[in-house]
Amino acid sequence: MMEKIAFKMKLKPGKRAEYEIRHAAIWPELVALLKENGIADYTIFFDEESDSLFAVQRLNGNSSQELGQTEVVQRWWKYMADIMETNDDYSPVSVPLSTVFHLD
Repeated sequence: MMEKIAFKMKLKPGKRAEYEIRHAAIWPELVALLKENGIADYTIFFDEESDSLFAVQRLNGNSSQELGQTEVVQRWWKYMADIMETNDDYSPVSVPLSTVFHLD
């Protein structure tokens, strides 16, 4: 059974365009890793008022946030660190969100 999760992250001010450019050219090895780990239907939305990112993904296994021990994810985090709020290990500051309503 696939689970749906959501979380938010935050961009540094004025970095939306760069974020979109980098994701438009997402590394094939990162896409393969996500899919191999059961992550699908992964969408990220942007809130202009707060520079916040809102991510939703369906998963059958680990979430993307749990793949930080892999070399490709660690490289991606470092690549994105100059445009996002990050932790000391370069992982994005990520806040899980709770479901309050769902309609199929």
